[in-house]
Amino acid sequence: MKKIILFWVLGIVIMTEVKAQSAFGITGKIDFVSDYIWRGAYQNSGFSLQPTLGVSYGNLALTTWGSQSLTKTDGAQEVDLTLSYTLGRFGIAVTDYWWNGISSPYGDYKHDHHFEAALSYSISEKFPLTLGWATMFAGGDDNDEGDRAFSTYISVSYSFHGPADIQLTPLVGFTPWKGMYDADGANITDISFKASKYLQVTDHFSFPVFVQAIASPVYDKAYLIGGIGLEF
Repeated sequence: MKKIILFWVLGIVIMTEVKAQSAFGITGKIDFVSDYIWRGAYQNSGFSLQPTLGVSYGNLALTTWGSQSLTKTDGAQEVDLTLSYTLGRFGIAVTDYWWNGISSPYGDYKHDHHFEAALSYSISEKFPLTLGWATMFAGGDDNDEGDRAFSTYISVSYSFHGPADIQLTPLVGFTPWKGMYDADGANITDISFKASKYLQVTDHFSFPVFVQAIASPVYDKAYLIGGIGLEF
């Protein structure tokens, strides 16, 4: 576990050192969402605030993302750190998830954090099909016997422009074996269809909005959620 902590510290140091260089970038965003559903699973959230802060240098990026319930005193609180690298249409990322709630301490990395490695590949601009594979490899991802579950999520999405410059994204998520996704074996975790658009307010200001329908066969649930965002 000390190696994992050192990995994150090293990532932060690297991104700080490149701050003075011309290729350094920083991004920020705040989303307000009607509910928070992750890979088909309800997150005990309700209406939530979800900020993002990212720093990048070239194809390397370090991003922190959070979610805080605004309507539930015992609602979900999440803070995630992701170190990612893109090379053409390929992407690789390592994420530290922490979602144990407002009353839980942050520092129990062995039980309360979940560490995941992910790969993605987009076929082409003309055929914008994106394939993703993500597997938990450390932290609290254990099975009923106390062994590593290696919970895995596979996704297939296709993003394209619809009428009125609306971005449309259908997605199917799948888990190939028993793990954290409430599946006894291979099962579909989520099927979703998302419509998003930037609303132009002035010549220099616009903000994103989205509506998303989600069905989750493995949890036997369905959701319709929406959100708006502010970004720089």
